[in-house]
Amino acid sequence: MLKEVVDVLVIGAGPSGCVSAAHLHNNGVKVKMVEKQKFPRLVVGESLIPRVMDHFHEAGLFQSLDAMSFEKKLGARFIRGNEICVFDFSDKYGEGWDWTWQVPRGDFDNTMAKECIAKGIDLEFESEVISVEFDGSDSRTVVKDKDGNLKEIHAKFIIDSSGYGRVLPRLLDLDTPSHLDPHSSIFVHVEDINRPEGEEGTMISFDILETEVWLWVIPFSNGRTSLGVVGPTTFINSLSESKDNREALKNAIQLSDFYVKRFGGVEFLFEPVKLENYSRSVKRMYGDGFALTGNSSEFLDPVFSSGVCFATESGILAAKLYLKGQSGQKVDWETEFTGYMRRGIGVFTTYVKEWYTGNLQTLFFHQPENLDVKQKICAVLAGYVWDETNPFVKKHDNVIKNMAYLINQEKEMAASKV
Repeated sequence: MLKEVVDVLVIGAGPSGCVSAAHLHNNGVKVKMVEKQKFPRLVVGESLIPRVMDHFHEAGLFQSLDAMSFEKKLGARFIRGNEICVFDFSDKYGEGWDWTWQVPRGDFDNTMAKECIAKGIDLEFESEVISVEFDGSDSRTVVKDKDGNLKEIHAKFIIDSSGYGRVLPRLLDLDTPSHLDPHSSIFVHVEDINRPEGEEGTMISFDILETEVWLWVIPFSNGRTSLGVVGPTTFINSLSESKDNREALKNAIQLSDFYVKRFGGVEFLFEPVKLENYSRSVKRMYGDGFALTGNSSEFLDPVFSSGVCFATESGILAAKLYLKGQSGQKVDWETEFTGYMRRGIGVFTTYVKEWYTGNLQTLFFHQPENLDVKQKICAVLAGYVWDETNPFVKKHDNVIKNMAYLINQEKEMAASKV
């Protein structure tokens, strides 16, 4: 069996893997990347949030991505019947990027992977991890290529950025049930032949069909648009008696008064993809000789597009902590990695839960708008969930439900006077 010896093995070539590998390579580390699939490939997570731009810049990937002219995402729109709430990333609390991209992930991830290769990183596609054994922090990983050939990779450290492949969680029995209720989604791409001119045609939108059911509309710069429906798994399954994903998504589009004319008769470009009970969690995010990043550790919900943000945040953080340890400094992975990531994940978890209770929707659509509250929520939606000067970060556990309660009380009092 062939053998390779590297400093760090990165499993997966998505945003998390590319950011961590590029940062390590830029700092003189010998990195090996293995990716099970062939790029470009279809993957969900097409709406980014501004915090990710910091990571692309720091890893030296921004310039190649910017050259692709992906659709700029300046904010996000939420629709509920005749009510509309628009968040503008340039009008948020605190510092940070005021724009990002909405992207077909096949092209986006392929651009990053090619840039990693151009930097000199050894990236091997169609290479599947078969087994991993640890001797202290040193590891021996067996991978199989597309022709069935086996190879053994010896590494000082592994960063598992395998996403839904969840390589180390499976091999090391690290999976644990998510704290979120079971939700599922079905999505597809279409040629957006009825796209309106101007901002209306390019704005990302979330159309609320019921309190827990919503449709996403993510326009791309190539004239195509991603459509997806999200809701409780029982509801998603009820959209088609025959469990046909195409029929289910078409039925969901018919429920949207706002988008039925634009997308009701448009042909799908591929068979719709279903992600069932998509939320994921793990017992621990690191161990002796490895760290889990991106969706290989936690995935919450697509409603606020936090997936790629947490992927790149954890990816570049794992790379930095490895470098810190190699320089002879003590690394407290529990505090510096798990503790840090859990704080941000905790904030978004609250927002996801309060979205589905309806409390967050109450704040979004309340009139007249409280601009101060809106700016602080906007900073969270932009991904700046570690800024505890923002009370909507620091007090996330109760601030949303308390404000929603007060708003509902005011409505009840006003109604009783009529």
